[in-house]
Amino acid sequence: MSEVRRGPLAGVRVLELAGLAPGPFAGMMLADHGAEVLRVDRVRAVSDQPRRDVMDRGKRTIGLDLKAPEGVAAFKELARHADVVIEVFRPGVAERLGIGPADLHAVNERLIYGRMTGWGQDGPLAPSAGHDIDYIAISGILSMLGRAGDKPTPPINILGDFAGGGLMLAYGVLLALFERERTGKGRVIDAAMVDGAAILFAMFYQGVQSGFWGPRGTNLLDTGAPQYDTYETADGRYVAVGSLEPQFWDTMVSLMGLTDLPDRNDKAQWPALKARLAAEFRTRTRAEWEALFEGSDACVAPVLSMSEAASHPHNVARGSFVEIGGVTMPLPAPRLQGEPAQDLSPATRLTDLSGWGLPQEEADKLRSQGVLA
Repeated sequence: MSEVRRGPLAGVRVLELAGLAPGPFAGMMLADHGAEVLRVDRVRAVSDQPRRDVMDRGKRTIGLDLKAPEGVAAFKELARHADVVIEVFRPGVAERLGIGPADLHAVNERLIYGRMTGWGQDGPLAPSAGHDIDYIAISGILSMLGRAGDKPTPPINILGDFAGGGLMLAYGVLLALFERERTGKGRVIDAAMVDGAAILFAMFYQGVQSGFWGPRGTNLLDTGAPQYDTYETADGRYVAVGSLEPQFWDTMVSLMGLTDLPDRNDKAQWPALKARLAAEFRTRTRAEWEALFEGSDACVAPVLSMSEAASHPHNVARGSFVEIGGVTMPLPAPRLQGEPAQDLSPATRLTDLSGWGLPQEEADKLRSQGVLA
């Protein structure tokens, strides 16, 4: 039988078709809060070893050959007992396999069918390949990222894949689950990374059109201003300065012992002011600056490496990170008061599918045919 999950999404069953980062991230967000997530891999991808990928934590896995009629029939049976399907193929692929929205709604009209793509289900680019950098380029976002006078700089694959893609899909699933309480019917979600990335920058589209936001790297929040940037320290490390409000700025410069500074409200003085701050921050190590600003409202923080973050006193006090299966990972977010802790262990194979509507004898038959792993 299926495992018992706890949390606000307890009782919600999710079939996650295996794919790259955005789909598994959406599944992780749902599993983190109690959903029962069954990841459906290719048969050859299944092994006896637990999956160590952090985005597969708390999930169960099977392998299913969706190119075989028997595999498609089995998937439909699983979908009959599911609440959500996460599909990550190019437009039209699921339909050709026989597991598109119409195929699955024919067996379960309450099913929420979440489609995760870069370009969306329609439009001239829909059939094309792409990656995060392409989606944020078309969204207009990439043009805004980077320092003045330098080329656009992609922030790894956070904005398209994870924030604009996986997180938006998880949000869409929650909307559809809420709606289903009233209508009794599922819905198809078209989660396109190009759309999701764009909505994250809604405020900045308005800012550019109004003239409030200028060229890349010349604005208050994009490294143009001295009060919002990173500075190198004496030991080759960095601190992050976010002293936007006057009172926080005054606290910072007072603790640093700086006087006769150029007016930070005069954009023409920003280069000189940044040079002055840069020179001063190079006089002490990162640890020395951290000690100086500790307990103050200067809004100055050390720029920690990924390995350092888990041991920072604030993160330790909140228990923000945990080690599972030899991997240090962040705990689920956001935190819901009173929510029980979830199983974050590496994904393991699900061998008993009877709780998902697939009798043991049928599962054994599919295994013998090489359709199910």
